[in-house]
Amino acid sequence: MSANSQYNKKLRRNANQPRKSMTKAEASLWKYVLSKRNIKGHQFRRQRPINQFIVDFVCLPLKLIIEVDGITHTYAEVAENDTKRQQQLESLGYFVIRFTDEEVLTAIDRVYQNILAEVERLELEIG
Repeated sequence: MSANSQYNKKLRRNANQPRKSMTKAEASLWKYVLSKRNIKGHQFRRQRPINQFIVDFVCLPLKLIIEVDGITHTYAEVAENDTKRQQQLESLGYFVIRFTDEEVLTAIDRVYQNILAEVERLELEIG
């Protein structure tokens, strides 16, 4: 199943609003790390509908999803939903990495290095 076949057109309108009102951490990650093919020439998309979810960022050829979690993701119910959601995305062949808002806002260089390492690992896996 290709990554594009998992695109959910029904969620397109729902994805537009968060794209226009990203959190400060999401906007920083997008501007300083993921936009303009900054990571080894790979294109990332923001607020992309995949299956029944809208993911924060995704590189479709690598099937790499990046999620940026705010404080609410520390709440038990939200964390449990995150786990289920991640398991479903991984069952579709995606690899998910998560960062907290605080990590992005205070250590963006380390976040960049972590993403770069995952991109390089996935490039080797794909060939």
